[in-house]
Amino acid sequence: MADEAREPGTLAIIPARGGSKRVPRKNIRPFLGVPMLARTIALLSKAQLFERVVVSTDDDEIAEVARAAGAEVPFRRPAQLSNDLAGTLPVIAHAIRELQARGLEMQYVACVYPAAVLARPSDIRAAWELLRSSDADYVFTVSSFPFPIQRALRRTADGGCEMIWPEHRETRSQDLEPAFHDAGQFYFGRRDAWLQARPLFGDRSRVLELPRYRVQDIDTPEDWERAEMIFRLLEQDERGS
Repeated sequence: MADEAREPGTLAIIPARGGSKRVPRKNIRPFLGVPMLARTIALLSKAQLFERVVVSTDDDEIAEVARAAGAEVPFRRPAQLSNDLAGTLPVIAHAIRELQARGLEMQYVACVYPAAVLARPSDIRAAWELLRSSDADYVFTVSSFPFPIQRALRRTADGGCEMIWPEHRETRSQDLEPAFHDAGQFYFGRRDAWLQARPLFGDRSRVLELPRYRVQDIDTPEDWERAEMIFRLLEQDERGS
């Protein structure tokens, strides 16, 4: 994928371990007939931004799918970074160090999850432009909650409910501060921010807001079906525009 580069020193790293539990083999399960990982690799290719697209995995089958889709798998992720408790920061830092040990230098690194199939190439480029033009450590996508979180309820042991923030019982919805959540698609960061494990959700991060219909967790079979429906609509819209 190096011949498609537009920005030297800009890399994408896809963390794709083999042990997904809620949707078994999620990272290479066919998503509308194509392995999900291959869909995300194609997305990064269309962004025409990355000098390299690298997959960090502990799994031979995932590595094979990644290479067939045009990505590189120059190392294997160690077992201690491949379990359910392994965080994004150490996984990406490990990948950067492995690539540096092979003589590859970089300035900007995008961590892109295999399930980022609803992101668009324009989102990737917009995040990179925002990162490059600011002093931020990271840029990532968010979307707004569809209902004021200040009106959230908790269930009680007797089957009833109560407000988590009762002080907002009478507050008008339009007077409540909007809240946002991580879209769970990608994080574009500076190399040193990753290596120094600077926090993703800190005051040195910037966000790119996406419409809610383009954000979907994919953790259950129902999520999967919904994501495929959204993907079809996005593809139809792009073909028609």
